[in-house]
Amino acid sequence: DFQFTEGPVWVGDALLFSDIPADTIYRWDPSGRISVFRKPSHNSNGLTLDAQGRLICCEHGSRSVTRTKKDGSVATLASRYAGKPLNSPNDADFFRDGTLYFTDPPYGIRPEQQEQKVQGVYRLWPDSGRLELLLSDFDRPNGIAFSPDYRTLYVADSSSRSHIRSFRVTESGKLLDGKIFATLRDRREGIPDGLKVDRQGNVWSTGPGGIWVFDPEGTHLGTILTPEVPANCAWGGKDGKDLYVTARTGLYRIRTLVGGFLPGQPR
Repeated sequence: DFQFTEGPVWVGDALLFSDIPADTIYRWDPSGRISVFRKPSHNSNGLTLDAQGRLICCEHGSRSVTRTKKDGSVATLASRYAGKPLNSPNDADFFRDGTLYFTDPPYGIRPEQQEQKVQGVYRLWPDSGRLELLLSDFDRPNGIAFSPDYRTLYVADSSSRSHIRSFRVTESGKLLDGKIFATLRDRREGIPDGLKVDRQGNVWSTGPGGIWVFDPEGTHLGTILTPEVPANCAWGGKDGKDLYVTARTGLYRIRTLVGGFLPGQPR
C-alpha cells in the first residue's frame, strides 16, 4: 500500500526506506511494525550511512544531499554545482576515504527546471562541501556501488541504454577505463536502477522482472523474480544476509547465502 518505494538502508536493528511520492521515510522493524521516520522527507530517494552511522539522503524535493545528525537535525551537504542547482540526487555510496559518490539524473524535476547541462556522477567531500563532477556522459545515472576492495565502481544507466557501466578506481579516487559491465534487457518490464555488491564482489541489480545477479566479470548468474518491478535493494539483518527489495507499492525480503556489507561498517 505504498506509492513508490526506494532507497532501503539497514540502520541498527531496522530498515529505513523512502516512499518518494508520499514524501516520507518509513521505518520497518523485524516484528513487522512500520512507522514514519520522517515526513516530509523532501521526496528522498537513495539512503545510506556514513562511517559515524549518520543517515545520508538523496532528496528530489530539495535537489540536495543531506546528512542527519545524531540529534535529528538535518544539514545540507550539497545542493549546487558551478553555482547552479543540482538536478535531483538519486543514489550514493561512500569511498574508503569518506568521500561520497552520488548520481544526479533529472527524475525529480521538470525539464524546464534543469540548469545543469549534464546528468552527472559527482564526488562530494562532506566536511568541506567540495563537489567534483566525475562523469558527464550518462543519460540517466542511477544506482551506484563500489566493489568490496573499492577498486571498481558500478553505475547504472536507467535510460534506453539499460546497462551498468564499471570504472577502475585509482587510489586517489579517480575513475578510469569505463566500460559496459552488463546490459539488462528482456521481455519483462524493468530497467537497471538501484544496485548493491555482495561480499564476494557479485553485483545485485534491479532490472527487468526482478534482481539480476552478476559475477565480477559481468556474467549473469541468475535473476530473482519479484512480484512487482523493483527499484532498489539493500543488505540487512543481523548478519547482513537478508536482501531487502523496494518494488513499487511493496517492500520484500529474501534470505541469501552470501550477504553483503552494511553501510557505515568497515569492509
